[in-house]
Formats: sequence, C-alpha cells, structure tokens
Amino acid sequence: MKLKFSKMHGLGNDFMVIDGVRQTVSLSADVIGQLGHRNFGIGFDQLLLVEKSSTPGIDFRYRIFNCDGSEVEQCGNGSRCFARFVFDQGLTDKHEIAVETAKGVIYPKLAADGNVTVNMGVPRFAPDEIPFQAPSEAIIDPLIVDGQVYDISVVSMGNPHAVQVVHSVVTAPVAEHGPLIENHPRFPQKVNAGFMEIVSRDEIHLRVFERAAGETLACGTGACAAVVAGIRRGLLNPSVLVHTRGGDLRISWAGAGQAVMMTGPAVTVFEGSIEI
Repeated sequence: MKLKFSKMHGLGNDFMVIDGVRQTVSLSADVIGQLGHRNFGIGFDQLLLVEKSSTPGIDFRYRIFNCDGSEVEQCGNGSRCFARFVFDQGLTDKHEIAVETAKGVIYPKLAADGNVTVNMGVPRFAPDEIPFQAPSEAIIDPLIVDGQVYDISVVSMGNPHAVQVVHSVVTAPVAEHGPLIENHPRFPQKVNAGFMEIVSRDEIHLRVFERAAGETLACGTGACAAVVAGIRRGLLNPSVLVHTRGGDLRISWAGAGQAVMMTGPAVTVFEGSIEI
C-alpha cells in the first residue's frame, strides 16, 4: 500500500498528515510507530489522519496518533496544520471549517497571512472529565512528585493537562519530573505536564512534556491550558502571548463557559509518498 502524506509543523511540533478522504488508510499501532521513528521512518510528534465526517454540518473528522501508535483526543498545533492541509490539498475551499474530534467539534479559521485561529472549545475542570482523582474541582491541587508537593492546575482542553508555575522554564526539571507527572497514579489516562513561567500578565514562557511523546517544541492545547490556569489563578489577562521553544502563540479566553481561542502558524515542510 502506497500512502501519500505531507510533513508539517506548528512551531516545531511536527506531524505526518495523511489524507484519508481520497485514499484508503489502515495503519496498525506498530506501523505508526515505525513511521514515527526519526531514524528509520518519517519522524513526527504525531500522525494526523483526515477523514470524512458522518455528522451533518461537520466538514471533517480529525484523528491524532502519537509516535508510539496510541490515539489521543486533541492536538492544538495539529489542528492548525489540519486546517492548512485540507485547504492546500483542495479538500475544501472554505477558510473556516468544522472538525470533529474525539472530544468534540473545533472550528479552525485560516487567515490571509497564513496563521490559523482555532476555537478550541470550552475548557473543563471537573475531575471525572479530565480524568483526575480528586474529591472535587479546584483551581489549585497539591500533587506529590518525587517526595515534593507541587501546586498544579488541572485542565482538560479535550486532553488532560497539569500546569504548574515555575520560576524559570530554563531551569525547570521538565525532563526529570515530566514523566513522573505524566504517569502519576492520580491521572488514570496519564497527563500532559506544563511548566509555565509568567513574564507579565500578558506574556508567559511555556514548556510541555506530552503524553507518549516527551517534551515537544510546542504544544497548542498545553498553551491553552496554561493560559486558562493562569487566568483562573488571577495571574494573567484574557489575552496572552505564549512563548514556546518553537515560537509564539496567541491564546485568548474570556472566562468561565467561554471557548479558548488559539492563533498561530502552520507550515508544510514537504510532501511525499511511502510504501507501507
């Protein structure tokens, strides 16, 4: 089976994007793992699969697989690449589309300057919706990691995030504590660990250790979760510039019950085909 694909990235968070509308796609977890290998395959943080949606009024279905073959619910940087891909590939002529994900519908909008704004939906905080083992919803929860207690804010942006405020993202123990937080027993489906340094009420630095992927150069849902957590803590304004290792995102949130808006770039690196 020969598959056509595009290699894309959003702020260095890189993807193999496959058109499942015009070609038949059937990939096992082992094959995805082989494709994701950076020495023996294409190499990517996630594989994105574009499919038709069976829901009236929805343009596409969006599926996301980590480089180990596991399927996840949402990817913010991937959603921008998804919108750029379907437009550039002629799968749609719309500049704003409705896309079905495992955790709801998102609405990417392609701007003339190449940036993409995505309505990422309303953040969720109830422990059973994340999921997170806690007696009730809280803005800050104590989490014991490696014998130390850390104040985390738990947020779901369609996937689970645990955000902590650090003095500096340069010195934050991302590589050491990221895996411990990811696999903490209070998160039954694991979690993405965010390390947020606050520069001002309008600006932060962020590093994220992602489930089954490790630290990535950028994480769109992680940026959304961090800004939401900072606003709920009273530390940030409603619109924040987020500096990641791969570049900048603009995240806006008007508060409880409102959707989070994310704006940033999506870039095609190359196109190709591979025999499976």
